[in-house]
Amino acid sequence: MERRAFLAAAAATPAGLVSARAAQYDGLPDDVGAALARFRNSIPSNFDRDYVEHAVVPFFLTSIYEGERPALPMIDVTLSKENALPFDLWGLIYKGWQPTPEEGVTVFLQGLEERGDNNLRKRIYFSAVTPDLYRPMYQAKVVAFFDRLLDPQYAEKPFMRHYLDYYFDLYWDLHLGVKGDAIPSGVRQIGESFNTVLAFRNPLQPIVYENYMKVRALLDPLKQWIDQKVKDVANGRVPNPEKTFAWYWLKNAGNGEHFSNKDIVFECFHNFVALSQWGNTIFGIMSRLSKDSGDPEVRGSFTKTMSGDYDHATGSPYTPLELIVMELFRTISPNGGSISAVEDARRSAYGESPFAALGSRFERHAYIATPHTSTSFDPRHWSNPQQFDPDRYNHVPTSAQIDEAKCQQIGFARCPFDITTFNVADGRKAGLTNSGFGTVFGVADGKPLPVCDYAGFAPFGFGYRRCPGEQLTIQVFEDFLRKVWNDKIEFVNLHLPNPRKVPIGPNAVIVDDIGFTRRLLQLWLLDISDARGRYGRDVKRYLKHSFAVDRHHADHGLLGSHSGALGDRSLSPPERKLRRL
Repeated sequence: MERRAFLAAAAATPAGLVSARAAQYDGLPDDVGAALARFRNSIPSNFDRDYVEHAVVPFFLTSIYEGERPALPMIDVTLSKENALPFDLWGLIYKGWQPTPEEGVTVFLQGLEERGDNNLRKRIYFSAVTPDLYRPMYQAKVVAFFDRLLDPQYAEKPFMRHYLDYYFDLYWDLHLGVKGDAIPSGVRQIGESFNTVLAFRNPLQPIVYENYMKVRALLDPLKQWIDQKVKDVANGRVPNPEKTFAWYWLKNAGNGEHFSNKDIVFECFHNFVALSQWGNTIFGIMSRLSKDSGDPEVRGSFTKTMSGDYDHATGSPYTPLELIVMELFRTISPNGGSISAVEDARRSAYGESPFAALGSRFERHAYIATPHTSTSFDPRHWSNPQQFDPDRYNHVPTSAQIDEAKCQQIGFARCPFDITTFNVADGRKAGLTNSGFGTVFGVADGKPLPVCDYAGFAPFGFGYRRCPGEQLTIQVFEDFLRKVWNDKIEFVNLHLPNPRKVPIGPNAVIVDDIGFTRRLLQLWLLDISDARGRYGRDVKRYLKHSFAVDRHHADHGLLGSHSGALGDRSLSPPERKLRRL
């Protein structure tokens, strides 16, 4: 019996297609009938029929195979991004449960042949997130987000649930210039439900089913809301529209053939997938920097980097802070691989696939994942792959160095990808060019803004398929580390009796048992204890001592970045009350 027909017959029961009492299947061997019954009984009876047919069954008919670790930072075009999404997930982005590109499409699900000349669609997307835009356009939003996230009132509380409560304010502010109460509750809900499905993943889990169906119920309203906000950006009806991703996509889309307004809408919500990896990354950083259970090598490297001139490159393509963030991404590897759709070889060398020949709709789905994590740790690329070593990137090529001469030196007759430049139309003297390996990167005011174009640095993918949001993401986490260092923040295990499980990214559900403390507050409380021991109830002498303590802390750089002379603004209301005692 054909495998999908087998599963579909079993899946029909909770949808009311087959009697729940049916336990025997005529014509089937006993072991097959028993397996069918077990599968049928594993599906909750309340599951929607379409969900079972289009999510549950495809999930169990999908195979993802791990591909080879690249020796060079490229993925061959034979491994296509066209519709490279596990089939059970299509219902999250299209109401018809299948690819419907006329409703909009994301570059992350397009084959190279569909993107326009020289990877045009990728370049238009990239135009919104080139490194030259971060400081003037996006940094203030990111810094405000981290200020809010790491406010003292949230100290010693589970961090990741708190992170998710504020994440979508930053997300929609970056994309469309909308935040706070201007974000409808349904828009917040669909984002959280989308990420919950990606994190828990198994469609038989009730939490996945409930959130999957919430996404489907809210999908059309979300697209309508985004469409209106994109129009608001285009017509200047949001404050500072040039500080949104959508503004650059609108300006650089040309005639819209390869980046239509529907595509802009699609990219705005498909980034639920791309930016959701920030949660996984921030948790990975906190875990490694944790005071009581972190990685001593990472903690030591962080202290060494931040104790120096971390924002200035000295003869390197990267600043010391950028280097440590890159090494954190290599070792955390929040995105484990790049999924490709594959053609059934029997359609060519061995004849037509039996699925195609018989016209069967009961088709299995297979994908290949080019691994990021194991490639980043491949000893072919590094002599010390297990060591945390931010300086490693100073000794390997950047994308600006992979030119025609370098490709021929490697042994190619010519560059695998023609080197061309797409000049932006948004008023900047900037463009998007590429390396000989196909890696797209920016050029602003004649200065290249390259990335590390080496297979051993794999967290953002390879070649023409490399994530265009890489440098934006690195800059975001540079600001996170600045905040941690300047405000003397430490991460600690909370040892909660019953910590919550929180979905923080694709295939990532964590135990939310890490919080933060502020070393300034710890020092101040020690001073209070010492002063009270010496002065007892003599408040006047105590306050005089307290002022002297604050002046000492300020003189020695111990006050946080948001503190005044007394540091009061860095304290929560309960802490201020304690201070007044």
